[in-house]
Amino acid sequence: MKNRMELSFLAVSANESFARVSVGAFVTQLDPTMDELTEIKTVVSEAVTNAIIHGYGETDEGFVHIEVELIDGTVYLIIRDDGHGIVNLDEARQPLYTSKPELERSGMGFTIMENFMDNIEVESEPMTGTTVTLVKRLSKQKALCN
Repeated sequence: MKNRMELSFLAVSANESFARVSVGAFVTQLDPTMDELTEIKTVVSEAVTNAIIHGYGETDEGFVHIEVELIDGTVYLIIRDDGHGIVNLDEARQPLYTSKPELERSGMGFTIMENFMDNIEVESEPMTGTTVTLVKRLSKQKALCN
């Protein structure tokens, strides 16, 4: 089975739940477990929130772009912004690091993504934006291969 969707929306926090529900609904065709679906939706929330808060900030306007591809029981997820980018990617991926401590952020976004997904890649250039690519192979597919 192979299927694909793309979604773009204004980078405002009200759209985070829209992204989460949309991706979750699309992924359900693979019949994930409730835990897998919750993990995927959580990862979408974290990545989209990062794009909105850190990519664009409070005053900049832009879009968040999501691509989801389902191939043979594996979810390929790309979340991209054209915002500020990340100056020091290694620092940003450290647990508890946040570039916006005044917003009382926990700094666990990338750590959560790494724990819930099988693979995560982050590409970022200052003033160009950030692309987060995430892969999750669903447990039913893992069981079929073992």
